Amino acid sequence: MTSMQQIWTSALILLFVIDPFGNVPLLLAIIKDLPRRRQIAIILREMFIGLALMIVFLFFGKSFLGLFGLETGAIRIAGGIIFFVIGLRMVFPGPEGPISAGSGEPFIVPIAIPLIAGPSALATLILMGEGQKQSRPSVLVSLFIAWAISSAVLVLSPVFYRLLGERGLDALERLMGMLLLMLSVQMLIDGMRALGIF
Repeated sequence: MTSMQQIWTSALILLFVIDPFGNVPLLLAIIKDLPRRRQIAIILREMFIGLALMIVFLFFGKSFLGLFGLETGAIRIAGGIIFFVIGLRMVFPGPEGPISAGSGEPFIVPIAIPLIAGPSALATLILMGEGQKQSRPSVLVSLFIAWAISSAVLVLSPVFYRLLGERGLDALERLMGMLLLMLSVQMLIDGMRALGIF
């Protein structure tokens, strides 16, 4: 796999984990009472805060893992399990929403954290930063690509909601969940090989 293919593959994984299409209904519920210009300003502000946090985890994830003496193979297996659970939730969503919409103008919580820079995205960046297939600078490029696409989707969330409707967004999220499930199985296989399990 070439470096550009790896960058786009990693960007796709990060996009699935951030799941901007799945976040559209919740985002609209959080900012629905605000003027459109203020909505855009809030979305962009929260996206930049989330990006800053994800960059910190990308570059300092190794130090975090070093505190616990974790091997790369174990991290890959853990990441595969996390992706598998996320994929299952995307394919078979529960009746309750992941985050309470709350009231008033949001700041950092719940849009920047955990909608954008949630535990799954941060764990994914730690995993990618410790991988041998891709350097941190190329992972950073992947992050910027996924972040830019996610930002565009969330800024245009009212348009997507009108075009696709709730059912269309649900179908798109389930398709992304299916792809994430396949990627999670591959990560589990790679982690087991790295640890010499098979």
